[in-house]
Amino acid sequence: MSDRVLTVEAVAGRLQVHPRTVLRFIRDGRLRATRIGKSWRILGSDLDAFSGIAARPGRDPPRVTAIADLASISVEVAQRIATALQAAALSTAARDGPVRLDTAYDPERSLLKVIIVGDIRDTAALLQMLDGFAGAFR
Repeated sequence: MSDRVLTVEAVAGRLQVHPRTVLRFIRDGRLRATRIGKSWRILGSDLDAFSGIAARPGRDPPRVTAIADLASISVEVAQRIATALQAAALSTAARDGPVRLDTAYDPERSLLKVIIVGDIRDTAALLQMLDGFAGAFR
């Protein structure tokens, strides 16, 4: 069900609650949904996460580990980059699974090391963001 798009009424039927209850979950930020016109749509994967249904075995997306070094970076710039990347990793844009992001700064070498572990799309998005920061702060 994780790749299906559901209406509020369909979600209410699956959860055996009133549609207004589903709308309250959405309004409170407990259930992720997207507004299309005047109605809401919920991804099956978001409903599964909300209801505590575990993902089916063998259907997890591939995980990627990426390590990037940015040389000649000041500590202030390193802190800005790390904060922006952490915010992006925690944002709602990361939909396909948890993302782990670690940063470490070596002041002696003016080196920022970034380690990202996540699915392919989320890792690629964070690497693109990091590439943009690297170009902007040089």
